[in-house]
Amino acid sequence: MAIALVVLQTAATWFMTGLIWFVQVVHYPLYTRIGEAEFAVYERDHCSLTTLVVAPVMLVELFSAILLCVNRPKFVGMPECIVNVILLGVIWLSTMFIADQLHGSLGSGLSIPVVKALVAWNWLRTVCWTVRGLGLSYVLIKGLSMG
Repeated sequence: MAIALVVLQTAATWFMTGLIWFVQVVHYPLYTRIGEAEFAVYERDHCSLTTLVVAPVMLVELFSAILLCVNRPKFVGMPECIVNVILLGVIWLSTMFIADQLHGSLGSGLSIPVVKALVAWNWLRTVCWTVRGLGLSYVLIKGLSMG
């Protein structure tokens, strides 16, 4: 059961890591190429459709991280658990209080400074998800090697 929980969390985290890298390197930089007349509708659709994809996976990450700390298997150290939860907290808080606010501003129309701020701030989430993926992979390998 413990290893299944780590597999679930690791898979969800790597899904989000891949997605955030795509958004960071491809999707957000292309915002400036969308025509101003279409941008507000595009942005609102982007936000609602993206939520359909990311919300379930982010919830899996959240609940599995909590479960992993509450029912911590012997191969998961407390420092690993704490770092994992802190990184997830940074991701959630920066999503709610930075990314969502910037997207809200873009919902009324294209603003190049806001797009640049979105790209710059999104590096925080990109790095946090990447570090989580690497850390969880380490924990998973450790757990699998213990049999």
